[in-house]
Amino acid sequence: MKIVFFGTPSFAIPFLKALISENGFEVIGVVTQPDKPSGRGKKILSSEVKQFAVQKGIAVFQFASLKKPEAVEALSSLCADVFVVVAYGKIIPNQILNIPPKGVVNVHPSMLPKYRGPSPMQWAILNGDKKTGISIMLLDEGMDTGPILKQTSIDLSENETTKSLETKIHSVGPKFLCEVLKSYEKGNCAPFKQKKDGASGTRLLTKEDGQINWDTDAKSIERIIRAYTEWPTAWSKIKINNKTTRLKILQAKVVQKNFNKPNGTLIEDGGKLFIAVNSEALELMTLQPEGKSQMPVQAFLAGRKDWIGKIFE
Repeated sequence: MKIVFFGTPSFAIPFLKALISENGFEVIGVVTQPDKPSGRGKKILSSEVKQFAVQKGIAVFQFASLKKPEAVEALSSLCADVFVVVAYGKIIPNQILNIPPKGVVNVHPSMLPKYRGPSPMQWAILNGDKKTGISIMLLDEGMDTGPILKQTSIDLSENETTKSLETKIHSVGPKFLCEVLKSYEKGNCAPFKQKKDGASGTRLLTKEDGQINWDTDAKSIERIIRAYTEWPTAWSKIKINNKTTRLKILQAKVVQKNFNKPNGTLIEDGGKLFIAVNSEALELMTLQPEGKSQMPVQAFLAGRKDWIGKIFE
């Protein structure tokens, strides 16, 4: 089965690895996003998928637009049986979807039709779900609306982060993809339409999504911290010596402590650090002050006693 793989971030690499190593599959090309400037120095960097594909000697294609005739011509000339998409990062137009005879198979980390779109793992954690899953589906022109080949569920722990959920998905997803592709090739995996009930969508996250509103409940804030561990991270602003600075909160837990302080007040109690949230509090464990590396709360407290009693904005 000749495969062209579409993917961009490191999340996609375990799936590409599995396809390369599995008997019966031949990855004949990789499509990934164009190189782009990154960081303060604006150094031009290739995607993680491109770097991996180059190491493996696989032909790499980076199209500025999949709608251009040269993209359609190049992909058609490969004569692939199927395209496989894992976190490519762009909508794939109809003229590309129509190229492979077996269609375009997509790996989506949710139990569709729930959490269509680009941020399904974060949404599952934000909403306090007990389960999520992986859907292997055929792409159509909609946003994750195509027919499903097969799904498998994944349990979420009370302390789940996006990073830990990625690890769970990688532990089962690549093998699951290979199994479904083999079954689909043999005609033993009939696509079925998604249910109309329960459909929901997600969107791309921005840096502003990470700003904490201290007037919401403590549990919701704690979920934001866990959901945004990779991007955009949860953060808040505070004024110290008439200068506003940001603090990223990377790990915290809800505790039943009522300090009778305004929401967002930073409190030291018994060598521990808390933020008042209504009748509860968040106990802080791992933090990252602006311009600094992440640190445990003890290191943070050692040099920032003047922060105590201040209120986050």
